[in-house]
Amino acid sequence: MLRSVPVEPPPSRWQLPPPEAADEREICGIGADLAPGTILTAYRTGLFPMRVGLRGPVGWWSPDPRGVIPLDGMIVSRSLRRSQRRFELRVNTAFEAVMRACADPSRPHGWIDESFVEAYGELHRLGWAHSIETWHHDELVGGLYGVSIGGLFAGESMFHHASDASKVALLNAVELLRAGGIVLFDVQWVTPHLESLGAVEMPRAEYVRRASDAVRRSGPEWPDPKPVSP
Repeated sequence: MLRSVPVEPPPSRWQLPPPEAADEREICGIGADLAPGTILTAYRTGLFPMRVGLRGPVGWWSPDPRGVIPLDGMIVSRSLRRSQRRFELRVNTAFEAVMRACADPSRPHGWIDESFVEAYGELHRLGWAHSIETWHHDELVGGLYGVSIGGLFAGESMFHHASDASKVALLNAVELLRAGGIVLFDVQWVTPHLESLGAVEMPRAEYVRRASDAVRRSGPEWPDPKPVSP
């Protein structure tokens, strides 16, 4: 069972590079491992792991500028509010299913492989990684997952199998995170889709400073997983 207070794993045996060491690809380093302590160290210092190419090595990334969603600045249309009423919100009931939907190899630029599913699944079990899900008639139709450390939520990926389902998941996430004390919602890069919902760019130095402050704050108490009807 997932616990309200996350379990701190053993520290990483790796010394990760600082964010300002990023090269022209926005990669600070390549290698290390995906142990819970390594991943948490990365987020706490402004980095995140992602493969370099579809089957490449693990890279430690620090984009400049960094994409963030202001928790009071999401753009919500009337149609999106109407769509919100069509779906049921659930949290932490289907974390692995959300990750596997995000990892669907048919999606463009998909890079999430089994090693990431296992690594973030372990973070979920320890209480650091969470899924925010949209359901329709007991079917998982959209959602997102990310890592929550104090007042920082690092969104990793989202998916939808129904119109507006991922947008509603993001809207629900913003409302839940704001109410729970999150002060910084990281989305890595600003895509046209995220920009249409209010995502903005933040200089790397400012992001690192704000992330360092956020992880020292109190954050949400996430719910334990609950059984879901098949």
